[in-house]
Amino acid sequence: MLRIIASRSNVYTGSPLDRVSERRDDAAWVAALMAAEDALFVPLWRSRSLVTGTEAGAPAAVLLDPAAAAAIAPRPDDAAHPWALLGLLDGRPVFTVDLSAAEEPAALVPEMLGSFAELRRIGPALPAGQAAMLAHARGLMHWRSRHRFCGVCGQPCLPRAAGNVMVCTGCEAQHFPRTDPAVIMLVVAGDRALLGHSHRFPTQTMYSTLAGFVEPGESLEEAVRREVAEEAGVRVGDVVYHSSQPWPFPASIMLGFYGEALSEEIAIADEELRDARWFSRAEIRDRRAHGFSIPPRDSIARHLIDDWMAAG
Repeated sequence: MLRIIASRSNVYTGSPLDRVSERRDDAAWVAALMAAEDALFVPLWRSRSLVTGTEAGAPAAVLLDPAAAAAIAPRPDDAAHPWALLGLLDGRPVFTVDLSAAEEPAALVPEMLGSFAELRRIGPALPAGQAAMLAHARGLMHWRSRHRFCGVCGQPCLPRAAGNVMVCTGCEAQHFPRTDPAVIMLVVAGDRALLGHSHRFPTQTMYSTLAGFVEPGESLEEAVRREVAEEAGVRVGDVVYHSSQPWPFPASIMLGFYGEALSEEIAIADEELRDARWFSRAEIRDRRAHGFSIPPRDSIARHLIDDWMAAG
């Protein structure tokens, strides 16, 4: 099986933050960080991030200073604007605050500071560290918004550990941030790669690697083989790891692999894919002439394809 080293870092990786997980339970220390004059705040509005420079094609994250943050969410315990500690950036505390309760973000954040944009649209153009921080904030606060009530007894939960744990007010169960593991794989047979077109894809011409969630009691290699067999009817032998990518859209970690095909006949599962085909390297290089496209460069799917192409 061809072993390919990742040629570049995936988008949303490489966070510059020290997550200081060992100190989040120190309420006095966290309060001091919140009150620090050099603290920074990452605002979110309905999963969108505050950025500037989008019109010029050079987006940058907007990190609010304490005065600007206080004008938005005067009290750190304000239930309308939940917050959480992300970590330290060169010693400076970085928090995120969720403004989703506001109907219009302009009512809270002056337009001159920037605008709220979907992270997937501007993520690849952001500096790597900023993209990782915004992805961290988006994923954490999405989890918070989905765990306001206890999954054990149904009672309300309150944040603890600087917003990184939810604790039930009834049975006191602790709920920690959840990330769903998903395998994503480029299956290859010699000079050809298996790509599929999903019903969910935004364009009719895009073909990408296959992917799926890991099931309980399943190894990653087993998940790769099962998903490919279920979606395309192709049997996979050797499975080789490539890289991983945080994917908070809404709450996954993508685990990238190459798989060696043991069979090449395709049998599509209609509920999963609209189409699947074997593509040669020559066809992928000249994909416009062949009438198809591949995923954007922010995705690990594109990274898997690019590195396989470069190895041929």
